[in-house]
Amino acid sequence: MAIFINSDSKVIVQGMTGSEGQKHTARMLASGTNIVGGVNPRKAGTSVDFDGTDIPVFGSVADAMAETGANVTVLFVPPAFTKAAVIEAVDAGIELAVIITEGVPVADTAEFFAYAQSKGVRLIGPNCPGLITPGQSNVGITPANITGSGKIGLVSKSGTLTYQMMFELRDIGFTTAVGIGGDPVIGTTHIDCLEAFQNDPETEAIVMIGEIGGDAEERAAAYIKEHVTKPVVGYVAGFEAPEGKTMGHAGAIVSGSAGTAQAKKEALEAAGVKVGKTPTETAELMRAIING
Repeated sequence: MAIFINSDSKVIVQGMTGSEGQKHTARMLASGTNIVGGVNPRKAGTSVDFDGTDIPVFGSVADAMAETGANVTVLFVPPAFTKAAVIEAVDAGIELAVIITEGVPVADTAEFFAYAQSKGVRLIGPNCPGLITPGQSNVGITPANITGSGKIGLVSKSGTLTYQMMFELRDIGFTTAVGIGGDPVIGTTHIDCLEAFQNDPETEAIVMIGEIGGDAEERAAAYIKEHVTKPVVGYVAGFEAPEGKTMGHAGAIVSGSAGTAQAKKEALEAAGVKVGKTPTETAELMRAIING
């Protein structure tokens, strides 16, 4: 089992013919992802050769889905065109759209997220590394060779901390690791992933990585307290961040005590979550739970 993607996922790449799209399509294919097509209206009817694997290019998401049965799309599309690309995928009836693009205007994200919700389409991102179910499917830019399949679920706001935690716990492995992105508006939240991991019979424990700014982690803590029976270990990035400064991710701004790493840590601990002071300590907390 896994959440959101598995070996049956048929993936198309919007922006596959661009440099980033080609680079990461090659990496996704190498890690076993079932990529069935790319989308570029100007190059419809052509194909791209990836080390002997010919991937066809379609003129639209709808055409790609009709020909291939695709149910997942990943977007490597410049910020100015991301909204139109997401809306096209939603209109075509895709089940899951993974938006890697950084720098998407928040107003655009809010608009296409509301539209996707109204049509029952799950979005992950934007400004995220995507998600991986090791050994089955890897949709996005997550390195596939740093961990294997196992019994931990991971949800993280930070791409690099996703990779570090996967590597730290590679001896145990993961059902699915989801990088949800750090923008103020995102398509899939900590809570969405916590619910899915709680319902996944093969996920035995969950690592949740947050960061300063906003109240997503506090809301996740309240959800865990009410609904999650599996052990959860947490890490919050940004203990040393100065107050009132925007730190890296667009969502990471602290005002007063709201949104601080300490406030988030306390909220999580009050919900029974063990919170590490560093990623390595967080991994050790998880290892102790799994090895019991």
